[in-house]
Amino acid sequence: MTQQEVVHHYFSNLVGWLELKTSTQGVRSISFIPQPVAPETSRRNAVMDKLIKELDRYFAGNLTKFTVPLDPGSGTPFQRQVWNELTAIPYGETRSYSGIARRVGRPAAARAVGSANKRNDIPILIPCHRVVKADGTLGGYASGLKIKIALLELEGVST
Repeated sequence: MTQQEVVHHYFSNLVGWLELKTSTQGVRSISFIPQPVAPETSRRNAVMDKLIKELDRYFAGNLTKFTVPLDPGSGTPFQRQVWNELTAIPYGETRSYSGIARRVGRPAAARAVGSANKRNDIPILIPCHRVVKADGTLGGYASGLKIKIALLELEGVST
């Protein structure tokens, strides 16, 4: 863990267990896990409290845009550019890998966009689940297509 990182486990009936990590600066990671393995830290911070409230509202269908700050701990400049573009995809909409590649100025880099999505440590908030193939089919999802489908259907996207 990094300095001042807080760990919390969160359960959603839609996707199961999530391990949430925050710093005082923002959300560090969200991981889909089968069950909690590491103990939760006893301390909390304002970022974690806000994240939990926003996830509660999102999974209840009452939040379409996250406002909790992000603090990704890694990522190349290209990956960060892709992740930034993903945050601009509106709730309930999708974009293609090739469309994202064009938007970041690398029109031949659709596969690299897919790789950047796979390396995204903050899924849901950086909505890589909203990226599909150019033909409209789902493509992949690092945490499994079942979760991608559940998130898209929550947002009203027919799969």
